[in-house]
Amino acid sequence: MLPAVARGHLGWFHPCARLSVRMSSAGIDRKGILAERVAMVTGSTNGIGFAIARRLAQDGAHVVISCQKQQNVDRAVAQLQREGLSVAGTVCHVGKAEDRERLVATALQHCGGVDFLVCCAGVSPLVGSTLGTSEQIWDKILNVNVKSPALLLSQLLPYMEKRKGAVTLVSSIAAYFPAVELGVYNVSKTALLALTRTLALELAPKDIQVNCLVPGVIKTDFSKVLHGNESFCKYLREYRQMQRFGEPEDCAGVVSFLCSPDASYITGENIAVAGLSSRL
Repeated sequence: MLPAVARGHLGWFHPCARLSVRMSSAGIDRKGILAERVAMVTGSTNGIGFAIARRLAQDGAHVVISCQKQQNVDRAVAQLQREGLSVAGTVCHVGKAEDRERLVATALQHCGGVDFLVCCAGVSPLVGSTLGTSEQIWDKILNVNVKSPALLLSQLLPYMEKRKGAVTLVSSIAAYFPAVELGVYNVSKTALLALTRTLALELAPKDIQVNCLVPGVIKTDFSKVLHGNESFCKYLREYRQMQRFGEPEDCAGVVSFLCSPDASYITGENIAVAGLSSRL
């Protein structure tokens, strides 16, 4: 039984339809292509996650955002609501079972279900070699980056399968081009590629798609260790066709597409948004 939501939320939108089905894209206003759908985006108060939450809301979805700090949730929700978007927020450390339960309960209480899950939350607490990493750091990175998306999805599944939804995991170009300095982070993001394929097979009979966004070097606070690393950037320049770093908005439209009816026959794909010219 999920616990009642007692605190940690802000700015609830109007109640959503209890059930929704995938609509045909024909005749739909493109600005409202996700209208009356419900999206949950973890790690979504800044950077790529925030841009995705904003875009899904702009395209008509009701969006539940979350992160570990209440002040960041409050700030992000207030900013998006000033833009006239239907968003709400709650504190959630995705590595903690009780926080995941509260996040799910929050969405169910106010919308009755979830159509789209986007897992952006991730950590890289150590810049260093893989073999020099302590067991504690291994556990922290794998718990948040790999285990938590699967565990959160397992909690949401009874509600998502009634709505024929979509899941987007967020990996990193480090899965294809590992940086020595990122060690275990590289491993965790590579694991997400396999998790995507595995979950896509498991959930295909339920008509739930699972795809993976693979951002390149996107200009965010989180990625400073990458776009500030000259050796890594030099390595990427050999493959990059577009001579710039990406912006969070470059990722947002792809996720909105993957949630839309236009992507209803796409699953198990790892989609790079990296400005690269060679096939990964």
